[in-house]
Amino acid sequence: MTASLLERSLAAVWHPCTQMKHHETLPLVPVVRGEGPWLITEDGRRLLDGISSWWVNLFGHSNPRINAALRDQLERLEHVLLAGATHPPAVELAERLRALTDGELGHAFFASDGASATEIALKMSFHSWRNRGLTEKNRFLCVADGYHGETVGALAVTDVALFKDAYAPLVRQADTVPSPDARRANAGESAVDVARRAAAALEEKLAAESERIAAFIVEPLVQCAAGMAMHAPEYLRLARALCDRYGVHLICDEIAVGNGRTGTFFAHEQAGIRPDLLCLSKGISGGYLPLSIVLCRDDIYRAFYDDDTRRGFLHSHSYTGNPLACRAALATLDIFRDDDVLAANRERAALLGKFLQETFAAHPAVRHIRQRGMIAAFDVADAASDFPRRFFAAALEAGALLRPIGNTVYFMPPYVMNEPELRALVDAAAQALTTVTA
Repeated sequence: MTASLLERSLAAVWHPCTQMKHHETLPLVPVVRGEGPWLITEDGRRLLDGISSWWVNLFGHSNPRINAALRDQLERLEHVLLAGATHPPAVELAERLRALTDGELGHAFFASDGASATEIALKMSFHSWRNRGLTEKNRFLCVADGYHGETVGALAVTDVALFKDAYAPLVRQADTVPSPDARRANAGESAVDVARRAAAALEEKLAAESERIAAFIVEPLVQCAAGMAMHAPEYLRLARALCDRYGVHLICDEIAVGNGRTGTFFAHEQAGIRPDLLCLSKGISGGYLPLSIVLCRDDIYRAFYDDDTRRGFLHSHSYTGNPLACRAALATLDIFRDDDVLAANRERAALLGKFLQETFAAHPAVRHIRQRGMIAAFDVADAASDFPRRFFAAALEAGALLRPIGNTVYFMPPYVMNEPELRALVDAAAQALTTVTA
């Protein structure tokens, strides 16, 4: 008898961020096809992809326009090294991203994943200071509960114990400052008040130690792995001013929150600022192929421009700037431009928020319903430690792929869900919550 896809996967595939023993009782989801916001399983079940397949799939599965672009690129060039060579998709993508930052972040360095983008940004910051003779600026500052990836370098600025503690002996520790998470508001405080209080702590740290700090890294507007912790744009505005005052690079990690997810193409735009270094990944390729990009200001780029190879930026990946991945990203940017996606998402986000309020505002177990563009979330009070697994299984039974972070249920749907699908997604979450809390 032929083994099922699920059985074969359990025997051969080690799944990420997973305790494999849990799958003795919690079945894997055997997906064989995708259509728009839907995933189709081996047995023909249809599931709404409520989290964009780990926040990457922006315009639906098997998107015909991205598919067509990739077919065309396959007939032209599948890959060439980007050390000593170049190709049209990489050049055009860099140019278009530069234009989206009004030319302020004019240089693009390509990699393959978000954690690599984090490490590139950290290394660029440190190395640029060193090239200027400021070798003492070799420390990094991050936000409490922040997440920037799970490689050893990225873990240095990740403050999520689950990921960091197991590998602590391998990690070069960074310093942390308080999170501007609006849920931390005291009685009578607004989100802006919390942001200003957190910025005051940031200023205190920079005033005392800026001579040794190379960069401050932050997830603009939403700290995703912290349970979709959302903060006011005021924090970014103040952080930009403080980094300028104390001579510290500002790194915006928009790996998860960029590409239109928070309502503007770049999340930092809502604060009216630009960072010194910007990390992009996940949705930039429409969820098709691994790709990450670090954009930097000209003064950082110029710090490496020299006859001496040792003063160059010493970092590379075999698949840096892969033409297929870059072409998928160009097709993604075309959809943003041609379909006025940001405007359409405002209407879509309003519907999602309306359905969440109608369904959960009076629920006795629900706390802190919150939303920033196409990210929405709520917390579940008194949730047991196995709540995420139980909710995940119950949501599957209700017809949706939803994967809570701790006691936080969140929604990050593709930008193609229509009103009935958004309603069905929220209804599935409600059914799952009833099942788990019954």
